[in-house]
Amino acid sequence: MPNRRHLLLALAAAPGALRAQETAWAPSRPVKLIVPFAPGGPTDTVARLLAERMQSIWKQTVVIDYKPGAGTILGTQFVAQSPPDGYTLGMAISAHMINPALQPRLPYDTTRDLAGVSQLALGHFGLFAHPSLPVANITELIAYAKQHPGKLSYATPGVGTGTHLAGEMLNAMAGLDLVHVPYKGSAPAQQDVIGGRVPLLFDVLFSSLPFVKDGRLKVLALSSPRRAAANPEIGLIAEAVPGFSAMSIIGVIAPAGVPRELRQRLGADIARAVKSPELHERMVALGMEPVGSSADEYDALIRSEIDKWSGVVKRAGIKLD
Repeated sequence: MPNRRHLLLALAAAPGALRAQETAWAPSRPVKLIVPFAPGGPTDTVARLLAERMQSIWKQTVVIDYKPGAGTILGTQFVAQSPPDGYTLGMAISAHMINPALQPRLPYDTTRDLAGVSQLALGHFGLFAHPSLPVANITELIAYAKQHPGKLSYATPGVGTGTHLAGEMLNAMAGLDLVHVPYKGSAPAQQDVIGGRVPLLFDVLFSSLPFVKDGRLKVLALSSPRRAAANPEIGLIAEAVPGFSAMSIIGVIAPAGVPRELRQRLGADIARAVKSPELHERMVALGMEPVGSSADEYDALIRSEIDKWSGVVKRAGIKLD
């Protein structure tokens, strides 16, 4: 009988224990969110919106601290060297997973010193063309490029960007010889393609889509592994090149020493914020697809993306000046 009574008591307590694990973290002092780039732009907007939602969930101030520089490395280094107590978190973009391949002397080890908390969203890269280029989709582009090896060039916002690496990955996986033309930002790259000086453009979908709507560019495909919810009519490179996947990834990271249980709770809280109607709608309006993953899911994605981009950089022989 005592054993049976103990079993019944344990079963009765189980739902309460589960609810306790699911409750939000309750920080006792302000939480710092490090943004490793200058204020402005969609990702900064997401950081500020996230901070507002987390303040509501945690009943505690969330302070945004901008630490720009060195392609997000300075801010990320600050996170890596912070106490692993959950009170310092950092925003991470695709550069977080590309930098290990491009920067052999990072002041931290991306997988040893940092850990994923939650993937907030993904953004789509698009492959665009000047209207005069005689192709209408990715299949036609591949055929045309193979007929004119080394004759087609593609513009991007810069060397080592996700869009640059997407182009190099297309070269490798489709057996093409597209020539990279780097610019200092999206705007000059867009203008040179619109002006017909460069035939192709790899850019963030949300940034260049307005030029498609007014007829100054045409979109051939997205580099994401799945079609965009807001633009399902646009095909994918992966539909012609199986396994192709290149996308903009935004998430929250923490020092690696944060206990796994706390990191899971942080991730669950952030995922809850991402799935709230207010933040979800704003992110969609900014051209992003909200995700809100678990800590373990985001951590696994970070590691797989590092491996993928390291291979692309090595094959293409990309080096920063």
